[in-house]
Amino acid sequence: MDVQAKPHEQLADALSVPLAQVDALIRERMASEHAPRIPEVTQHLVSAGGKRIRPMLTLASARLLGYPGPYDVHLAATVEFIHTATLLHDDVVDESSQRRGRPTANLLWDNKSSVLVGDYLFARSFQLMVETGSMRVLDILANASATIAEGEVLQLTAMSDLSTSEETYLKIVRGKTAALFSAATEAGGVIADASEDQIRALHVYGDALGIAFQMADDVIDWMAETGKGVGDDFRERKMTLPVIRAVAAAQGGDDRAFWARTIGKGRQEEGDLDRAHQLLVETGALHSTRETALGWSGTAQEALRALPENPLRHMLHELADFVVARLR
Repeated sequence: MDVQAKPHEQLADALSVPLAQVDALIRERMASEHAPRIPEVTQHLVSAGGKRIRPMLTLASARLLGYPGPYDVHLAATVEFIHTATLLHDDVVDESSQRRGRPTANLLWDNKSSVLVGDYLFARSFQLMVETGSMRVLDILANASATIAEGEVLQLTAMSDLSTSEETYLKIVRGKTAALFSAATEAGGVIADASEDQIRALHVYGDALGIAFQMADDVIDWMAETGKGVGDDFRERKMTLPVIRAVAAAQGGDDRAFWARTIGKGRQEEGDLDRAHQLLVETGALHSTRETALGWSGTAQEALRALPENPLRHMLHELADFVVARLR
């Protein structure tokens, strides 16, 4: 194994056999005899790449606790189906035209196809859950699916609302991102018949990792060197943590009026993105969000102490560093 490889690449190498089984199962279950558009849309998104972090979390959690398979493969495919379904739905809600550098499914086909194929993948995910024969696993992943939907709706209602609190933001993040991370790790522990302390540790790890991941993404949205569309969240009037903290720290009527115009009313002009970035720096909002993300990464790593010493545990530890590495 290449010690210089990134943590997710090391995980992919260590889990190459079950990951290949996951890919085969995904290809098998995304097929449809009666509706050829389903595999067309799904394959478009799946072939766009992605690190497959969520299914790897399930496989790693189960296998570091000694589980030999095969149902961790079913759960990993389940997690990936849920994730893919949410991406299809998100692109419709956000009216996105690109994902991972490629045109979105809703742009190539239409919104109806994206929504209905997403629904199909959710249904397939529940079929896979049932095949494990574990009611507890079904409960974990069903609850996660509901929490994801709640998080998306909460984000929609909080959009452009300058009174959005950090507590509400954390609920959104736990819904839209962390819920599937924690379900992926917790389900892996359950299928491995781990102790309750170990299952709880896996849940805490996934939850904290997902929160750190999303907070880092919210900071990276303002970093020109990352290759992302800088300021996308600002243009979409999203109340991410840096903006919430900058609004709370606004000095004087001019700053508050700026946020009310650009985020609250959506009247954005040339030069507003630069001023917003300046305010995020001056108020310390970007720096404090970076520190908070690093703190959640540390919480994830601390949770791993309850798990057996194992190369996979080390990779999960490094993964928690990796999701915030660009913030250091």
